[in-house]
Amino acid sequence: MRLSDVISHLDLTVYPIVGLVIFLIVFAAVSVRALRTRKADCARYASLPLDGGEPTDRITNGEQRHV
Repeated sequence: MRLSDVISHLDLTVYPIVGLVIFLIVFAAVSVRALRTRKADCARYASLPLDGGEPTDRITNGEQRHV
């Protein structure tokens, strides 16, 4: 019996289905998170590359505390 005969007799149809289900779950989770993001957070994220260039300690309640 050759290897190709062994592989052809295996039932491998479940793997593409599992991969598709995992992809759909992750896609749905990312979509929900993107749609539920507040506009204030989006504006803050958009301005991050254009910030003053000073390192920040952390962001609390929308205010940046500079080091």
